[in-house]
Amino acid sequence: MTEQTLKKIALNDVHEALGAKMVPFAGYNMPVRYSSDIEEHKTVRNGVGVFDVSHMGEFMLKGPKALDLIQRVSSNDASKLFDGKAQYSCLPNEDGGIVDDLIIYKIKDEEYMLVVNASNIEKDWNWIAERNTEGVEMTNVSDDTSLFAVQGPKAAEAMQSLTDVDLSNMEFYTFTIGQFAGVDNVVISATGYTGSGGFELYVPNKDAKAVWEKIFEAGADFDIKPIGLGARDTLRLEMGYCLYGNDIDDTTSPLEAGLGWVTKFTKEFTNSENLLKQKEEGVTRRLVGIELLDRGVPRGGYNVLNNDGEVIGKLTSGTMSPMLGKGVALGYVNRPLTKAGSEILIEVRNRKLKAVVTKLPFYKA
Repeated sequence: MTEQTLKKIALNDVHEALGAKMVPFAGYNMPVRYSSDIEEHKTVRNGVGVFDVSHMGEFMLKGPKALDLIQRVSSNDASKLFDGKAQYSCLPNEDGGIVDDLIIYKIKDEEYMLVVNASNIEKDWNWIAERNTEGVEMTNVSDDTSLFAVQGPKAAEAMQSLTDVDLSNMEFYTFTIGQFAGVDNVVISATGYTGSGGFELYVPNKDAKAVWEKIFEAGADFDIKPIGLGARDTLRLEMGYCLYGNDIDDTTSPLEAGLGWVTKFTKEFTNSENLLKQKEEGVTRRLVGIELLDRGVPRGGYNVLNNDGEVIGKLTSGTMSPMLGKGVALGYVNRPLTKAGSEILIEVRNRKLKAVVTKLPFYKA
């Protein structure tokens, strides 16, 4: 993709002026770092930082059949949602894999917002629209919406002066729609992709620059900093959160990926019959957390071996954990070596590094 065809988020010029290194990501020109990945990672773990993740997609679904459509296309049970509640879920495909993972927000009866991955906006839209057989009103507001993730243990305190909403008492995966930084109808969501707490703010593009500036004014006493996609990846990996395209995709079953907790067989949904059969029979491989015992940096694509040197899996994501000081990774491993404590080897170039299957998350705040 050429620079001319890359899409630009509303605050592209602001990030360039801040000295961000900009890279192509999911079809967008995105800030990958402002200082260093490790410094930005620790800012979020210990204080507060702000990600501009306006490349993400947002769909509004309205109408008496909106919930029925969501129930048919998603694996989790959206009937359990109440006004102001969000839910992690996935869109199964018909071949046992995953179209995308997403968050479903219930705004009120007959009105929902779906938040999807940037790389899958068109794919997800088409997938849901093709199954919209009962006239649900669908609106793609992705190109009109900016999304700021204010993350870290100091996020609530740093942002409280900008809203009357009691941020410190918002429960995880709840949201409210209210005034923030002088802008009405901002979705203030107690969600995030870092494991360090905080909020995600859905703002109209026309207000994005003013809100961004007020976030940094309010957070100045808390040493708030802009954070890039590099640290976003290491933060989510320390928590064992899946990244679509790496750890889950069209070929990975939600049950293999450890997403059984968002795959509810109390209803029928796309491919639910086959997935239920897979659950009953048991999967032959699982996505697991892996810690290196030897020194080294694991990367996606490296082979996982048993102690006899036989290939039993492959890494999907990996990094040197800034908080733990050791290599950590996610990867699919064949049973029975999926149990925590199982000793395995990671093939790094011409070396075989000792590693162990570990319960997630790697980093426990």
